[in-house]
Amino acid sequence: MAAPVLIVAAADDWPTDRVVVELEERGAEVFRMDTADFPLRLALSGRIGQEDAWTGDLTTDHRTVELSRVGAVYYRAPRAFQFPEGMSGPEERFAAAQARAGLGGVLSALECRWVNHPTAMARAEYKPVQLAAARSVGLTIPDTLITNRPDDVLAFAVDTGRPLVCKPVASPVLIEDGQLKSVYTRRLTPEDLRDLDGISTTAHLFQTWIPKAYEVRLTVVGTRMFAAAIHAGSEAAHEDWRSDYASLTYEITTVPRPVRRAMLRLMDVLRLRYGAADFIVDPEGQWTFLEVNPCGQWDWIQVATGLPMVEAIADELQGGS
Repeated sequence: MAAPVLIVAAADDWPTDRVVVELEERGAEVFRMDTADFPLRLALSGRIGQEDAWTGDLTTDHRTVELSRVGAVYYRAPRAFQFPEGMSGPEERFAAAQARAGLGGVLSALECRWVNHPTAMARAEYKPVQLAAARSVGLTIPDTLITNRPDDVLAFAVDTGRPLVCKPVASPVLIEDGQLKSVYTRRLTPEDLRDLDGISTTAHLFQTWIPKAYEVRLTVVGTRMFAAAIHAGSEAAHEDWRSDYASLTYEITTVPRPVRRAMLRLMDVLRLRYGAADFIVDPEGQWTFLEVNPCGQWDWIQVATGLPMVEAIADELQGGS
């Protein structure tokens, strides 16, 4: 009997729904869970001894999976643990730490195929780590400065002699006044460079502006690559395409052989089996690496282009194509 696939993702994540449907249509056994289910709707029992690796099970009201049988894990942005009402703030924080170390630790110890392992994802999400690794494998990267010193930004602008952009170092999403907001990449004006007082409040990332013919979302699944050229239809999208999805058009494109070889090495260095990478392609055809998101979205690209990414993810979870 084929080993089951464990899905660890938010219950309302609809791209994951497509992966589950694809696997089940292939006859695979799937156990889906969200860490938000623990401990109220999900129970863990794990045991290890000198003679055996981790055994035990994960159980919900409807199904059970034996830990020792799990053949692959698809790990994709699960939600925070949910605890019984009436716990104090300190009690909840203590319980969350125990759940993270207990449930998270047992899952992380499973010796199986991961897409992607959470420890690899945690490291790869650091942009400084990504940029250093990308440079080491031969990808072209923008000149980059991370600082909280305004004078260093001015010196960087003079040293590079090129326009600069400012972007978040970490997730660009925040919640303010109950609303979800995004911080987009912004090209700095001369006026911006004359007023950098806010830089000292935290770390900021600055890069040289790369002239764009178009951008590419390169989705890597195992050794397979799916490249979609993204063409901006507005000034805002030309600066950051995430700011104006309605203006975008897409087309399937090819990956230059040197970029493909370097991306395979990068995924190996970062220990990732899945990544959504962003590139700028300049008017001369040079590809410049910006970042790779180990949990990046892929479904809207499949819808726009027909690239078979859900099938590739299912293939990878079942042992590779």
